Amino acid sequence: MNVSSTFRSLKNYNARLFFSGLAVSNVGTWLQMTAMSLLVYRLTGEATTVGITLALQMLPTLLLGAWAGVIADGRDRRTMAIVTQSALAVQALVLGAIDFAGWTNLPVVYGLSLVLGVVNAFDNPARRGLVTELVPTVDIPNATSLNTAVMTGSRIFGPALAGVLVATIGTAWCFILNGITFFAIIFSLVAIRRDEMFPALRRPKGGKPIREAVRFVVGRRDMLVIYSLLIVVSTVAFNQATVFPKLADVRWGDENVYGFLLAVMSVGSLTGSLLTARQHVVTMNWLFGSVVLMALAGFGLSWAPNLWTAYGWCVPFGVGAAAFISASNAITQQECPPDMRSRLLALQAVAFLGSTPIGGPITGLIADNISAEWALAYSSVISLVCVTIAGAYWRAGSRSDALELTSTVR
Repeated sequence: MNVSSTFRSLKNYNARLFFSGLAVSNVGTWLQMTAMSLLVYRLTGEATTVGITLALQMLPTLLLGAWAGVIADGRDRRTMAIVTQSALAVQALVLGAIDFAGWTNLPVVYGLSLVLGVVNAFDNPARRGLVTELVPTVDIPNATSLNTAVMTGSRIFGPALAGVLVATIGTAWCFILNGITFFAIIFSLVAIRRDEMFPALRRPKGGKPIREAVRFVVGRRDMLVIYSLLIVVSTVAFNQATVFPKLADVRWGDENVYGFLLAVMSVGSLTGSLLTARQHVVTMNWLFGSVVLMALAGFGLSWAPNLWTAYGWCVPFGVGAAAFISASNAITQQECPPDMRSRLLALQAVAFLGSTPIGGPITGLIADNISAEWALAYSSVISLVCVTIAGAYWRAGSRSDALELTSTVR
């Protein structure tokens, strides 16, 4: 791996500062997410309630995400990110205090999950859009891939740490520690050197901003393929927080290994993100291949006969999953107009995160009523069918464009 190529965005001071704060903060984020899933599973013993909790965290993105992107395109993204990250810190500290007081029950967890989702709906386009202002235009695909690498790499430590802390000192400390880690990214956002930023064009006032973004996606074959894949694959294949606690419990006999499964998967995720980051131009074939790898590994993971075999399948599963998300971000950002970046990132978040309110409960119901194994494996079947159709559609268009170009030249 060419290290200088893979990490080329880090030659910029602001990028180094931001990604350092993000790495610390996201360890805490995964610490809380893992602890919350374990808390809900212990309260009910059902994967369905875990899926509902995650659905409530993502539902605001589905409902508000597109408008949040419009706001981020018309505002100072750094200032907006400082506000949203501060609000996320408060939510984590409140959840920890309530847990310490012994007041945690399903309605309380559901309510605070919804609050978390509302703040995240606005944070996502602002924070991810800010990444594109920390580096020159030529390095934007690399920066977006490194952003995914940091997000997934932190999952190596957060879930494993949660598995240890939940078993020893309880879930409340996990929530408190998450609240504290937000100060790392808030500091990095405040300390950014504004004179070294590469600010994007602001969205002009008026017009129909959401319709403009949707028209851009629908009007380009590559964007249409990417967003269609995001919607379908994300709905079925990114519900590990729903299915892993029950799969670990019923197949390998210990719900607490859920965090370690996520941690091992994140080793693969970090690899997939970095492999994408080293490419100067990310291609559609890379996107398709990542989905195929994730789907095939999903079959192996679903019926792994023991925990060590499961850990082995977690690595390629993570590689494919992270490469898919990194490639989606990179291709979109390298092709879209500068004043539309937050809107398209928000639409991606709607497609990716906003699909969880549908996919999470469905996955939970399959786990509770059919089997935990099929709750994971069904996503592999649908993903393979989807990527086959998407690849055929993309290649048919590419051949048509090539024939048209040949005809024009003649």
